[in-house]
Amino acid sequence: MSLLVVGLSHRSAPVSVLERASLSADAKVKLLHDTLAAEPAAEATVLATCNRIELYADVDKFHAGVAELSTLLAQHSGVALEELTPYLYVHYEDRAVHHLFSVACGLDSMVVGEGQILGQIKDALALGQELHTAGRLINDLFQQALRVGKRAHSETGIDRAGQSLVTFGLEQLAVREPVEEWAAGKRALVIGAGSMSSLAAATLARVGVAEIAVANRTAERAERLAEILVASGTGVAARAVPMSAVAAELGRADVVVSCTGATGLVLTGDDVAAAVAGPAGLSPTPPLPETGAAPRTPWGLRPQTPAPQTSAGLELADAGASAPVASGLAAGIDAGVLARLVAAAEGGRRLADAGAARTIAPSGQAVEVCPVDVPAGDGRSALAGVDASSLELHGAWADQGEAAAQRQPRRGSRSQVDGAPVRLALLDLAMPRDIDAAVHRIPGVRLVDIESLAEASADAPMAADVDAVRAIVAEEVAAFGAAQRAAHITPTVVALRAMAAEVVAMEVARLDGRVPDLDERQRAEVTQTVRRVVDKLLHAPTVRVKQLASEPGGAGYAEALRELFDLDPQTVASVSRADAADPKNDDPGRAS
Repeated sequence: MSLLVVGLSHRSAPVSVLERASLSADAKVKLLHDTLAAEPAAEATVLATCNRIELYADVDKFHAGVAELSTLLAQHSGVALEELTPYLYVHYEDRAVHHLFSVACGLDSMVVGEGQILGQIKDALALGQELHTAGRLINDLFQQALRVGKRAHSETGIDRAGQSLVTFGLEQLAVREPVEEWAAGKRALVIGAGSMSSLAAATLARVGVAEIAVANRTAERAERLAEILVASGTGVAARAVPMSAVAAELGRADVVVSCTGATGLVLTGDDVAAAVAGPAGLSPTPPLPETGAAPRTPWGLRPQTPAPQTSAGLELADAGASAPVASGLAAGIDAGVLARLVAAAEGGRRLADAGAARTIAPSGQAVEVCPVDVPAGDGRSALAGVDASSLELHGAWADQGEAAAQRQPRRGSRSQVDGAPVRLALLDLAMPRDIDAAVHRIPGVRLVDIESLAEASADAPMAADVDAVRAIVAEEVAAFGAAQRAAHITPTVVALRAMAAEVVAMEVARLDGRVPDLDERQRAEVTQTVRRVVDKLLHAPTVRVKQLASEPGGAGYAEALRELFDLDPQTVASVSRADAADPKNDDPGRAS
């Protein structure tokens, strides 16, 4: 039997594929049961995180194992095999061991050096043990991976090279500002109460947010997490809220972290838009009092349509002009009005407020002139008596002004990101995603998700300690391979010695029959002499065969030993089964 791993991760597949291929808790259980039911696999477990899905199995046939495991991954992830195949990677025997040890040390993580993967490896082992799908090889492998990961973190400075995904995500939200300064005094909403959400809540409390609301489908878990946060000594005010209250809490929050097991969106674009448009956020743009105005989107913006063109070949600068504007142009409006529109477009001016007839010059300073001579004033009263054609043109420019205003910094925002204000910071650590990716288009919203974290981490500097960790991994892989190969030949050696002991017993019994007058002392001396002779004859071959078997390519020595001494295959198999059934080889406590 040989170790095989088939999987995909953020290094091999785009986030869109990882998101669709994520496994639920039930899917993991079914996947493992089906893997053991498949002919090539004798034991298995699955490591599934937000940025990787890997199926580990002990198989007796490489090609059959790869085909079966790939098919099962596609079947249970819901992604067609032909679509999944280009993103799958395969590791076998020592390469599979090297891969898992690298994963355990954080070398293969999205954030190099992060330690959270150790808990996820432990969970994968516990699942295999609980379902009785993890045998001796999987147990030995994952327990050793945990020890290698802990060694890497204790003997090197890999922790300085990386951090948790939560911390890295918060750094991306804070941009160039220290996280502690950015988070100080903020109100946070954490959606979910699992391991990642709990880590997020603890990290937010540590960096200094003033208040944390925890929402979860199971109220007891949310309440327990809130109690732990309050008792943490960070001074944060924490409370549990029902999932039905998320919309209300969203309007109060400055930062939101979501990581649930939901298969659909937890926060939609409308949810986020409503939150930032509330009293604590940005005021929605008031509708224009124009006849036949185009409907507005949930975010207060008009649907975009192609720019109309006049018969003279002049193209209106506003790409979002509504249908009534086009009809007004086609009907033939005052040439002076049209000339002012074109001149304003060439000058780069844009209306910043649909209700107050303002323009924005290229310098960013407001000019109190409307290109269609709409008088200044407050709201609807300012537009009384204006002819319909001019009003429609004013509305078209107002829409373009809204788009331009979205690109301008808003006053009173809590932070600035590359010149754009941020009212609500969102961190989505779920796979599949919890938050609609389109919310980044909403003014005042900054979203960081798994995809953007993957892009940011690609530019993160590697620490010098990474080389030291790689050396540890290489050393541990060699030691593990030698131990496994030596363990593979042990049943054969045990069977050989058992056969030798049986031969000694038979010859002593034969001696008793032929020389019955031997006293007890003489008989014991003869028996001991025969045993010493047999032990001395077997000592050098058994020691040497263990040494040879521990080297690469040494698996054939066990077979040679069985052939040379004509050992019963069933005896060897029985020793192997007894060794695998030893409780010391299947102790969940060793994973801690």
